[in-house]
Amino acid sequence: MLRVSLGLVCAASLASTGVMAQGPAPAARTAADAARPVPRLADGKPDMQGQWANATYTPLERPPAYKDKEYFTAEEAAKYLKERVDDFEDQDDSVPHYDDTLWMLEGNRAKGLTGLRTSIITEPKDGRIPQMNDAGRKRAADRQAARKGIDPFESAQTRGISERCMYWAHEGPPILPTGYNSNLQIFQAPNTFVVIPEMMPVARIVPLTAKPRIPATFQYNRGDSRGWWDGDTMVVETTNFNDTRNWRNASNELKVTERYTMVDADTIRYEFTVVDPKTWDVPWKGQYTMHRFPEPIFEYACHEGNYGIVNILRGARADEAAKKKQGSN
Repeated sequence: MLRVSLGLVCAASLASTGVMAQGPAPAARTAADAARPVPRLADGKPDMQGQWANATYTPLERPPAYKDKEYFTAEEAAKYLKERVDDFEDQDDSVPHYDDTLWMLEGNRAKGLTGLRTSIITEPKDGRIPQMNDAGRKRAADRQAARKGIDPFESAQTRGISERCMYWAHEGPPILPTGYNSNLQIFQAPNTFVVIPEMMPVARIVPLTAKPRIPATFQYNRGDSRGWWDGDTMVVETTNFNDTRNWRNASNELKVTERYTMVDADTIRYEFTVVDPKTWDVPWKGQYTMHRFPEPIFEYACHEGNYGIVNILRGARADEAAKKKQGSN
């Protein structure tokens, strides 16, 4: 788990910093940026290798209060940011719980807003995920009906896949910022691009070759990715998702296209497009920035500390035994 102490973004920095204050017009790069040109590999392509943070308070979807505003003003951004931090700091101490100011704010490291956009989603223009179509709604209803016949306390296999340390939705694709430990690593090798998130650190290995895709009958939680360079932008297209991960109720026809572009030596602009005609009638897109940091990422060993699932099942068996004993008296 990474711990870095950096200041939160204030209104002044939002208004004046090119990376953190992307307004309607692109901001000019600073002299410091110009002094750190994009690093290159031996083949001349951008070297994106290293540790990257994508933590942000910018919401995935635009809040209703800003429904007609694509961008915050600097004052609105500072107010919104303060409200998010206050939500954690105002935790009710009378309720037994983790101290959110420690594990969610992570020492107030660089977790501000991703520019002045009011949402990560850039299309549709309302900044929100499109409504599901008829096929998507039917699938959601069918899944809900199927869950009613399953006892979630019956076995480990009836628990959710995130609780079982198999897949977390923020992993992607698309990669989305999460509440804490919102970091990832990128590795590059000839004809290979690799992304490893801190939480659930499964390496997504992206071949950069023209090899054909695997047959549609092979489906995975993280799909099957293929990548290529579009100038200096790494493009990754992923298909062959399965139904197990149930990501936002998408079908197995989901296709996600990611674009990684180095803005400068310490910044990646990450863009994504989500297409699934069996769930949404129109595609939706998003964008945010990742920022380089030098500190190492330590292993997030989900399974090693996953005592919760054992205790949940042990408690369920104890409850069943108690009820059985009570019924026999």
